[in-house]
Amino acid sequence: MTTSNIKDIINSDIHKVWEIVTAVDKYSLWRSDLSRTEIIDDSRFIEYTKEGYGTTFSVTVIEPYKRWEFDMENSNMKGHWVGVFTSLGSKTQIDFTENITPKKWFMKPFVKAYLKKQQKQFILDLKKHLE
Repeated sequence: MTTSNIKDIINSDIHKVWEIVTAVDKYSLWRSDLSRTEIIDDSRFIEYTKEGYGTTFSVTVIEPYKRWEFDMENSNMKGHWVGVFTSLGSKTQIDFTENITPKKWFMKPFVKAYLKKQQKQFILDLKKHLE
């Protein structure tokens, strides 16, 4: 299992940050790495990369404006994501942790770098969207 964590301060209040991050049906409007999302039901969705590669997400915890967790899986990996949101007045601290297990042994050396890249891109896209 590989764990990757990223923390940052977003210059927007917690309500706005929460609404944007949890509105998965609108991800394709601001996330540069996705082509679309497909909502399966209230707790499951699929994200598709620009190349059409899908990852299924199953929401496991929702504590509005505090915590959002889900399991994720595709043909290359499975794992769990935890997002913690903390209000800092007009700003929001985000603390995102991913625990991933690659399904293919030869991918193990690349997982940490890939996760870091994905997390940084998510935050860059989020900040740009909020400008």
